[in-house]
Amino acid sequence: MTRGGREKDQDDPERKCIATGEVQPKAGLIRFCVGPDDTVVPDILGRLPGRGFYVAADRAAIEKAAKKGLFARAARQPVKVPDNLADLVEELLLRRVIDLISLARKASGAVMGYEKVKEWLMKDKARVLVQASDGSERGKTKLRPPDGEGRYIGFITAGELGLAFGRERAIHAALAAGGLTTRVVEEAARLGGLRGQTVQQDGGETALKDT
Repeated sequence: MTRGGREKDQDDPERKCIATGEVQPKAGLIRFCVGPDDTVVPDILGRLPGRGFYVAADRAAIEKAAKKGLFARAARQPVKVPDNLADLVEELLLRRVIDLISLARKASGAVMGYEKVKEWLMKDKARVLVQASDGSERGKTKLRPPDGEGRYIGFITAGELGLAFGRERAIHAALAAGGLTTRVVEEAARLGGLRGQTVQQDGGETALKDT
């Protein structure tokens, strides 16, 4: 498994992290490039023009690259590194995850609310269970994630999850199988790397209890 919590796929293109020296699948790393004003820019979607360089989806790795001048070394030129670059990357990844869950919702591939999520789980329609990190532990333990790898996301707050559903807060959500859900899991794995968390196979010991 990569630092971002993503399972390594032998078919994925690989890149070397400029901070750790580790070679990992490109999809689990953060791409950076240099903008027209010589500022280091996080390229979350991997689409910006120019030569890119990669850092593990890990807060410590990004901070090391910023403090040790590793971006300038990789770019082979003087560069300007934004203050709190790791915070900026986390913010961009969070927005990406929220946007993808919102798209899944609009495509009828995501629901929120305890009863709807419970129904999807009972009917085996849910592929991924998402629960707010600041939600009631007693309430969260009543729902068991689907079996399998990458089926539980538990490091997004209720306020953040609510944004995906046009609500102030959301505690429970479920995602159906499909391409959008696969992308949510991949982007959430990178976000988890910045937050020191992983997309888990299950919700941990407490999530398996039935209270």
